[in-house]
Amino acid sequence: MCGAWLVCFLLTIFEALPSQPDQYGYTARTDVNLDAVTSAPWFHVPYPGQWGMPTVSVSSVLGMIAGVLASTMESIGDYYACARLSGAPPPPTHAINRGIAVEGIGCILAALWGSGNGTTSYSQNIAALGITKVGSRLVLQTAGLLMIILGLFGKFGAVFITIPDPVIGGMFLVMFGMIAAVGISNLQYVDLNSSRNLLILGFSTFSGLVLPTWFHSNPGIIDTGVKELDQVIVVLFTTHMFIGGFFGFVLDNTIPGTEKERGIKSWRKKVTEDGSTMMTDRSCYDIPFCTNCLQRFKFFQYLPFLPSYKAPELRT
Repeated sequence: MCGAWLVCFLLTIFEALPSQPDQYGYTARTDVNLDAVTSAPWFHVPYPGQWGMPTVSVSSVLGMIAGVLASTMESIGDYYACARLSGAPPPPTHAINRGIAVEGIGCILAALWGSGNGTTSYSQNIAALGITKVGSRLVLQTAGLLMIILGLFGKFGAVFITIPDPVIGGMFLVMFGMIAAVGISNLQYVDLNSSRNLLILGFSTFSGLVLPTWFHSNPGIIDTGVKELDQVIVVLFTTHMFIGGFFGFVLDNTIPGTEKERGIKSWRKKVTEDGSTMMTDRSCYDIPFCTNCLQRFKFFQYLPFLPSYKAPELRT
């Protein structure tokens, strides 16, 4: 990405790219958003409520609930993809619950700071694990700390706005291609010679691609008379992953099929093989410095986001 960015910068300096917005190749210039760099302050400390007090309405809450539901489904898939790319065992229940909870806390903080977007897992970042082969939590924690520090310098953040759209597009081709391939690789446990599975796979995939596009092409097509309900339906049905996952879930659980045919048997075998090692490896999902302390108190086994959590059927 940096190499392509540099090439675009040099082409812009030597006026090799068109200077008119309506000409092909103009978006590859690095000075398209240069005003954002010049107008950005050198140093700025963001604080809660800097854009005014947050407002709450029924329609916005219902719309966000629909968005959070779709985002949660995407995040769960991202967690499994992240574990697969980093060589970790499948995430246990408490790790998934904790991840969703932290995303919720991040959304609350984002709303207070007025960042204009929620906090969730990003598939392209997970794809970066497969490209860079770096899955260390220490590396990611250090990167997060650097982002917080550099976020105080307005000029630094504004520089990234100058990255041309073609460079971003090329980066997305690699990253989204990687995450799509990881998702498809999970089908190795499923019998793809089964017409049942091919029907479910084809229908859910095609629906996830077509329906959101149709809704985007026909704005206002949903009119139930209740504005809040319209927003919920539109948010859900314009989310590709929600549509594909919803139809796949419904069809897989309604169309008869054996456990071997559905891939459940192979998945269980993969998860439970070498059980003692697998349980040891699951320590990567523990909370640093706290797990031993949490296990001393029986109360914590009832909290579903802690490593000491036990399912009701496993409690004694």
